[in-house]
Amino acid sequence: MRGIFGTLSMLLFFMAVYYMPLGSAVALRYTSPIFAAIFAILILKEQVKPIQWLFFIFSLLGVFVLKGFDALLPPIGFVLVLVSSMFSGLVFVLIRKLGAGEHPVVIINYFMCISTIVGGGLAVFYWKNPSLIEFMLLSILGVLGFFAQLFMTKAFQLGETSVIAPIKYIEVVFVIILSIGFFDESYSRWNFVGIAMIIGGLMVNIWYKKTVK
Repeated sequence: MRGIFGTLSMLLFFMAVYYMPLGSAVALRYTSPIFAAIFAILILKEQVKPIQWLFFIFSLLGVFVLKGFDALLPPIGFVLVLVSSMFSGLVFVLIRKLGAGEHPVVIINYFMCISTIVGGGLAVFYWKNPSLIEFMLLSILGVLGFFAQLFMTKAFQLGETSVIAPIKYIEVVFVIILSIGFFDESYSRWNFVGIAMIIGGLMVNIWYKKTVK
């Protein structure tokens, strides 16, 4: 189920990008921690306090401030990216449900095998031979993606979904830092306001969860 829902989430997101601006699609996909919190209540019986929803929404608004958002979105793209986010949130909960009983590499391999079969089958009709540079970049992407999945899986095995899932917002901050360093991009004050909102919402949520316990 982790492999199937993870693959569906990835495919639906790529389909959504075809119909809508990339920035808006990325921003909307960050609703996945909210879906994860909902599924955690229904499936894992985790306790999520009402005030924690405010922290989630505050961080999500920070993503919109940072990434930008186009209000004029095609309905089909909007639906596709929301369903993608829902499946992504469900994946977080399934990993937590599996717990520490399975090695994280085993969980990742199910996702990788299923996504390879589905994605590889679809790629047959659109295949283009990559150049040497493209092959190297794709290989690096694969290695980095593996370790990202490994650490994410282990994190959800060890911590509560309602605490771990929102930390996903921090990746937006890393993207900004890397884009400044590698692509010499510049950002406005509103971008940094968005970063502060993301980090602030996450830190308060973690502090609150620890204090309540």
